[in-house]
Amino acid sequence: MNASCDAAWLGETELLDGMPRLAGIPGVLIHGRRDVSSPLAVPAALARAWPDAELVVIEDEGHGAGARTTEAIVAATDRFSRAARSRARA
Repeated sequence: MNASCDAAWLGETELLDGMPRLAGIPGVLIHGRRDVSSPLAVPAALARAWPDAELVVIEDEGHGAGARTTEAIVAATDRFSRAARSRARA
């Protein structure tokens, strides 16, 4: 898997190999199924390798952030914000 079209700085498996280091750090990967520049297999592999990641697939959008992608981003950041506030009160 390449991080860019020309894999300018990462080895073929370097990104995936490092994903276990993110254990305990939540993340949301949001991907438009119609994205022709990056197939769904890429974020799916990242989500499988990242212990605390969630993959959200926007069925009817591509690479550009449309309304549904924007909604997913807002929902994810709102969820992270609520969790942070809850931890701060504890």
